[in-house]
Amino acid sequence: MAKSTKRSKARIRNHRMGMTLLLSGIVFITLVVTMVAADAIAVFLAKHGILNLRDTSEWSVFRIGVDIAIISVIVGTLLVFTLGRLPLISVNKVINAMNRVADGDFSTRLQFRSVFGRLPAVNEVTDSFNRMTEELEKTETLREDFVNNFSHEFKTPIVSIAGFAKLLKNDRELNEEQRSEYLSIIEEESLRLSAMATNVLSLTRIENQTILTGVSTYNLSEQLRRSLLLLEDRWEKKRLDVRPEFDEITIEASEELLEQVWINLLDNAVKFAPEGGILAIEAREEADRIVVKVKNSGSRLPEEERELLFHKFYQADHSHASAGNGVGLAVVKKAVQLHKGTVEAEQEGDFAVFTVTLPKKH
Repeated sequence: MAKSTKRSKARIRNHRMGMTLLLSGIVFITLVVTMVAADAIAVFLAKHGILNLRDTSEWSVFRIGVDIAIISVIVGTLLVFTLGRLPLISVNKVINAMNRVADGDFSTRLQFRSVFGRLPAVNEVTDSFNRMTEELEKTETLREDFVNNFSHEFKTPIVSIAGFAKLLKNDRELNEEQRSEYLSIIEEESLRLSAMATNVLSLTRIENQTILTGVSTYNLSEQLRRSLLLLEDRWEKKRLDVRPEFDEITIEASEELLEQVWINLLDNAVKFAPEGGILAIEAREEADRIVVKVKNSGSRLPEEERELLFHKFYQADHSHASAGNGVGLAVVKKAVQLHKGTVEAEQEGDFAVFTVTLPKKH
C-alpha cells in the first residue's frame, strides 16, 4: 500500500512539474511571438502611411495597445491553465484514493474542500466513493471476525472428537454407559462440524446462483413439519414448547432451497430460545403469496441490528457463547431473494420473529 501511494505521489509531482515547464514555455513563446508580430505590424502600417513611427504619441498609443494584447494573452493562458488544472488535481486525488482502496486500505475517504468540491456531480461521486469504502470496511471487519470465530468453532468439535476417541481407544476400564456417552458426544460434534461445512458450502453455491432452478409444485406444510422433526433432538433437549400453526399449503418453488431456509430459521430460533421457552412456526396463504413466520421467545432484536443479521459473517451473539458462524441467515436471505421474496426480522413483544414472504408461483 505504501509503495502504491508513493508511486501516485511521484506521478502527481511529475505531472505538476511538466505542466509548470509547459506553461513557462507557452508564456515565453507567446511573449516573443507577440513582440515580433507587433514590430512587423508597426512596419507594415508605417509603409502604408497608417502609422507614423516618428510621432511619439501615436507610437505610444500603438505600443500600449500591443502591451494590453500581450498582457491579455498571458493572463488568458494562466487562467486557462489554472482552471484546466483544477479537475486534474481532483482526478489525481481520486486515483490516489482508489489505489489505496485497491491495496486494502478501506478507511480511505474522499473529501474536496475547494470550490470544485461543491459541484453536485463531484458531491455525488464523493458520496458514492465514501459509501463504497464504508461498506467494504464493514465487510472486511465481519470477514476477519468470521475467520477468527470459524477457526475457533471448527477447532472445538475436532478437539472433542479426538479427545473422546482417544479415551475410547486407550481406556479399557470404561463401562458401557461411559462408552455410549462418549460415542454420543462424538456423534453430536461430528454433526456440528457437518452443519458448519454445509452452511459455508451452501452459501458459496447460492451466491454464485443467479437464476432459480429445480422448481416444482409441492406441499409446503409437509416440508415445514419435516424441518421441525429434523431438529427434534435440539428443541427437546431445551424442553421448548413447539407450536406449529398452519393448514395444508401448496407452493411452486425450489424444494431444496426452501428446506435450507426453514432449517436455518428454526435452528436459529432454537439456539436463541431460553430453556423451556416457546418455538412457533406459522404459515398462511394469501391471494398471490405465502407468509411464513418463525418465532422464539426470550430474544431481543435491537432495531439497529435487524438488517445486519442477514449480512454474511454477522453474529448476533457477540459473546459467541452459542454455536454458529454467522452464515445461516445469509443463506436464508439469498435463497429467498432467488424466489423473488422477502425476509425480515422483527420484535413482537417477547418474541423474535423472522417473516418470509414468497410468491405462490414462479
